Amino acid sequence: MASSHTPRRTGFAGVAETVITLWALFGGVVLIALVVVNIYAVLSGFAGRRFSGDFELTEMFAAVAAFCFLPYTQLSDANVTADIFTSRASPRWVALFKLVAALVALLFALLLLWRMYYGLNDQRDYRYTTTILQVPIWWAFVPILVSLALLALAAAINFVEYGRSMMRGGQA
Repeated sequence: MASSHTPRRTGFAGVAETVITLWALFGGVVLIALVVVNIYAVLSGFAGRRFSGDFELTEMFAAVAAFCFLPYTQLSDANVTADIFTSRASPRWVALFKLVAALVALLFALLLLWRMYYGLNDQRDYRYTTTILQVPIWWAFVPILVSLALLALAAAINFVEYGRSMMRGGQA
């Protein structure tokens, strides 16, 4: 979903927005699963039975969930900003800052996507697994790569939208 000051996107950007929103909701489901695993581990401990490997699942689920939220945060313009620096800037300057930020986000997402892809291959080729549960580590890379591809898409959409805003003098 778009933030309250952004009109609903249509066409390709609208489809991308829907996919990115659903992906963020998937991240929420992963986060809920993380909470369930931790509650189960604590309750098992109280019952005298250990749930070995809960921290391994916590690490993987937390990483996946965090990456799932990045595209939505980018697309909805919800990243943390230092408004103190832009509070007195003209709309055109604010639009320029947003344009540059979108470009940096796009380039950073593409860089991470490229390197994480090779990380996935290394983890899979060397058959790295978690110590206790023996879960292949590369499994966590798959949703992370999807998240980074969606982050790049979100940043590209923002870049186009902020570029148009710049052309209109910074007006939305």
